[in-house]
Amino acid sequence: MSEFHQQPISPQGGIAAQPQLSTPASSTFSQPAVTSHTPGQPITRRQEVCRVASELFRQSPDWVTFFREVLGVEGVARRIFSNPEEMEAFEQTEEYAEIQAMVAKLREKSRYQTESNEPTRVITVRLPKSLHESLKAESHQRRTSMNQLCISKLLQIIDNDLVPSD
Repeated sequence: MSEFHQQPISPQGGIAAQPQLSTPASSTFSQPAVTSHTPGQPITRRQEVCRVASELFRQSPDWVTFFREVLGVEGVARRIFSNPEEMEAFEQTEEYAEIQAMVAKLREKSRYQTESNEPTRVITVRLPKSLHESLKAESHQRRTSMNQLCISKLLQIIDNDLVPSD
């Protein structure tokens, strides 16, 4: 777990301000400190997540590092919106859409740069031939690989009503 993820939660509901910390994936990126408010006007939790994301985005990390630190399992969004209902509500906001746009820009940039140091994992997905052909055609139309297209689709939010339960 990175040093950033070990920041204590303050009683005001935010993460206590900490000195700039480096992420383990890259010593060139400083993780922005999460604060509970800004002087003059209280900041909402969703604005705070967006502020941290914007600060990290300005440092031009690779998209994997950005995703992990902002939207990942131990990222700032999931620490601030700790229950699934809060996170689902956050995913419907303008701030979340801004963060998704940041991820997309970083992914576009990463096509020309080396990928992050984070290990990759492989999953096998069984799907009908017609869906496979549809993805293949869409990736060709968009001039991208099926892998890149599927990652793009996996990064998007999905309504719980559209996911069958086991």
